[in-house]
Amino acid sequence: MKVLKFGGTSVANPENINKVRSILENLDSEKVAVVVSAFGGVTDLLITTAHLASSQDLNYKMSLQEIEERHLNTIRELIPVQAQSQVLSKVKGDLNTLETLLEGSFLIGELTPKLSDKIVSYGELLSSFIITEYFKNVGLDIAFKDSRELIITDNNYGKAVVDFPETNANCQAFFEENTHQIVLLPGFMASSKSGDSTTLGRGGSDFTAAIIAAAQQASILEIWTDVSGMYTANPKLVKQAKCISQISYEEAMELSHFGAKVLYPPTIQPVLGKKIPIAIKNTFEPESLGTLIGENHNGQGKTVRGISHVGNISLLSLEGPGMIGTPGISKRFFETLSLKNISIVLITQASSEHSICVGIADGDAEVATEAVNETFAYEISRNRIKPVNLEKDLTIVALVGDNMKSHQGLSGKMFSTLGKNNVNIRAIAQGASERNISAVIRKDDVRKALNSLHETFFEENIKQLNLFVMGVGNVGSKFLAQIRQQKKYLKEEMKLNVRVIGISNSRTMAFDEDGISLKEWEATLSRGEKADKKQFFDRVKSLNYRNSVFVDNTASAAVSDSYTNYLRNSISVVTCNKIACSSDLGYYKELKHLAKQYNAPFLFETNVGAGLPIIDTLKHLIASGDKVRKIQAVLSGSLNFIFNTFNNSVTFHDVVKEAQEQGYTEPDPTIDLSGIDVMRKILILARESGYPLDIGDIHNDSFLPKESLETKTNDEFFASLKKYEADFQKLYKEAVKSESKLKYVAQFEDGQAQVGLQKIPKGHDFYNLEGSDNIVLFYTERYPDQPLIIKGAGAGADVTASGIFADIVRIGNF
Repeated sequence: MKVLKFGGTSVANPENINKVRSILENLDSEKVAVVVSAFGGVTDLLITTAHLASSQDLNYKMSLQEIEERHLNTIRELIPVQAQSQVLSKVKGDLNTLETLLEGSFLIGELTPKLSDKIVSYGELLSSFIITEYFKNVGLDIAFKDSRELIITDNNYGKAVVDFPETNANCQAFFEENTHQIVLLPGFMASSKSGDSTTLGRGGSDFTAAIIAAAQQASILEIWTDVSGMYTANPKLVKQAKCISQISYEEAMELSHFGAKVLYPPTIQPVLGKKIPIAIKNTFEPESLGTLIGENHNGQGKTVRGISHVGNISLLSLEGPGMIGTPGISKRFFETLSLKNISIVLITQASSEHSICVGIADGDAEVATEAVNETFAYEISRNRIKPVNLEKDLTIVALVGDNMKSHQGLSGKMFSTLGKNNVNIRAIAQGASERNISAVIRKDDVRKALNSLHETFFEENIKQLNLFVMGVGNVGSKFLAQIRQQKKYLKEEMKLNVRVIGISNSRTMAFDEDGISLKEWEATLSRGEKADKKQFFDRVKSLNYRNSVFVDNTASAAVSDSYTNYLRNSISVVTCNKIACSSDLGYYKELKHLAKQYNAPFLFETNVGAGLPIIDTLKHLIASGDKVRKIQAVLSGSLNFIFNTFNNSVTFHDVVKEAQEQGYTEPDPTIDLSGIDVMRKILILARESGYPLDIGDIHNDSFLPKESLETKTNDEFFASLKKYEADFQKLYKEAVKSESKLKYVAQFEDGQAQVGLQKIPKGHDFYNLEGSDNIVLFYTERYPDQPLIIKGAGAGADVTASGIFADIVRIGNF
């Protein structure tokens, strides 16, 4: 004999009920018991209606009418007209009885547990009768049996305790005499020894099916629901979650206890002793394998089988010196909670006996706090014990697996993963069986925690990076193109899944929580909302994704001022914007400090040398114990391009214009030609070398006329270049005469930095520097005479974008 249970979503409407019919029609000739829940949502509606009635709110009548119409419409849609009369008569009679019960609750203004059970049981009573009559009419060999005649309980209304000896005897007697292939029973409901209706707790339809399966020694118990089995994590929160094909009874109990809602936790108990397997199947995808729960299904040696969570948890902590060495404190504490009928989800106690901490439901928090404070009022008044400390809005996250006990380092791996994503752990618990490791965290961090842990334990070490990109102009668009091009390579070869979640330019911004299509990002941005830097940050913060990275491709001081906000929220920052690292020394130090404090990398390789690994190389030198003595560099790709192109056959104005058009200069070319850009770069290198300089400490020997430096617009600036063309030609002729080339050089030595135009003679490392290339010479204690040289393209959108890309990869490997 098989036992099948169909949940509320499986019988929510006529269309779904027909899917159940199809499943039953395809069964073999083996006898079957089918347990059904109330139509989807009806139980909640009955509870709401009952509470409205007991509150003497006449709106209960509207809720009752909705319940009535739901069931009558289902009859009219499923049952042929000629067969409807008898079914409608029976259902209307039950609805009239339900109305009488609700009227009674309304009149006395009270809802007792006993009355509540009687009212709520009508959901299953009505659905099971209607479905049975429909199946009879389509030719199934089926009979209806009221579960209240089989399952006997005590009088603990709302969550009654089953009398298994009497229940088993009733089931065996009934099914021995049954001649029909299918028996359909209402779930959730039972009756007390005195004949009153009782219920088995929310999710009790699963329990009903398990009770019957155990009583009949069924070959299998099938739980049909709206998902294809138990998953490695909640698929609504973790899109990468996978179905678990096989799992042990103990693992399933742990997962169901910690929030895996496809299975009501008590369901496993009756079938466990009889070793009856449980299959979790999908009514809407019956061909899917689902999950098989049984003995020793340990996942072929896998350690962690699933990650689950329980939300709406409060931590109740009792602590104080008076607890140390005092017998009976724990007894009084737990007894107080027990007397208030408060269930404890998690317990942790310090070995010093100085504190006890328990996790309970948020709804019980206030009552528990008041009760415990009252119990220990004397000790509190004598300052022997502190008043209860209550923390609300928490969630328990748990790793589950039978084989966890034989593997070292799982706890460390779990806590390290959470720590790297700045998920603060409030309490930890691990059972002696080592089948479960639980951590209490803020409920706002649950999505991040589940995804991070799932990535660590189930996704073959594929790390997801979630990017939020501000600035999608020349550099930004190239960066997005490179990400798109390399996405497959990154995932397959580097185990990095890079997604762009948000993008913004100066006009609009757009977000997609599943990742913006990099093929159509321009169209997505065009449909976006008005750009706002604060709202952009607020959205990034509220999404609270793991491994979040803010990418700044702008040259905006306002954007660079926001870096502290991102870093304080454990959001990494990658930027080609030089303003932050070359601004006030205090701000630079604060950014570096926040990056360490909140475990959020702050990377700015492209601040000096675009895509060249200048800063990364410098960091490695310093980390390995080397010390920088001197730096000589040509750090402006735009100025190098300009002076490599400029000669007596072309005007300085035209060369600068060409550099701007090719994207070598900043949007405001005076930033490059005034030397400010080079000053910022040498300042960053000096700071990264360990020297506390500010921009005012750098001497700038500018080659531009004062009038050019003081222009307000690009048009004025270019006009001034034409005016002083003779001065620029003079500089060129002097360099040619001395067989030199003009290079704009930055130098740092003995704590002093300077920048300026120099005539570079033949044989110098800078002499043959072509195009827009950069070059840096590091003279260090290890490289005192022959410097460490880094040379290559130092300007252009492609190489700058590649430098940003490289920083993203560094974070991925962090």
